Amino acid sequence: MVSNDPLVLILMYFILPLWLIAGFADWGCHRRSHIESTSGPKESILHFLQFGEVGLALLAALFLEINAGLIAFMIFIFLVHEATALWDVNYAVGTREVTPFEQHIHSFLEMIPLIAIICVSALHWEQFKAIFGMGEESARFALAWKADPLPISYILTLMAAVLLMVVLPYTEELIRGLRARHVRNDD
Repeated sequence: MVSNDPLVLILMYFILPLWLIAGFADWGCHRRSHIESTSGPKESILHFLQFGEVGLALLAALFLEINAGLIAFMIFIFLVHEATALWDVNYAVGTREVTPFEQHIHSFLEMIPLIAIICVSALHWEQFKAIFGMGEESARFALAWKADPLPISYILTLMAAVLLMVVLPYTEELIRGLRARHVRNDD
């Protein structure tokens, strides 16, 4: 059963869908800029790397009990994602035009994971404080399945949305890039 906590509902039904919409919009920007003939598959691989980083933290938060260890992991993944995003944009601007609209979409893709971590930390405040040795609880680091799992209908809908709005579009982008590179190499 889903919590009635407004913060949980905001995470599930606003933050995560907004992240998916931003990811799909970013793919649309890449398609419009003909990424396959400019920055090519290297940039697409960087996109998959970023998706994998954030996806790993998301899967952990969806299925595992939230504790100090998981919050610390999410913070670490966020920092790794930021470094990869910087690498991606640095590469992209040297090979193709990155429009102001695409840059604005990137701001969403960078900040939504941070907002999610802030919300998760607020929901598990004592464990967040415990990371820093503060508060009344001891930091817990054990990996355990959620005692009260999210509804399977929510998980399946979210995974279907991830497949349709992120995995398939970015796979298509990578395939376009590989094909274009193959054509250029044949010339």
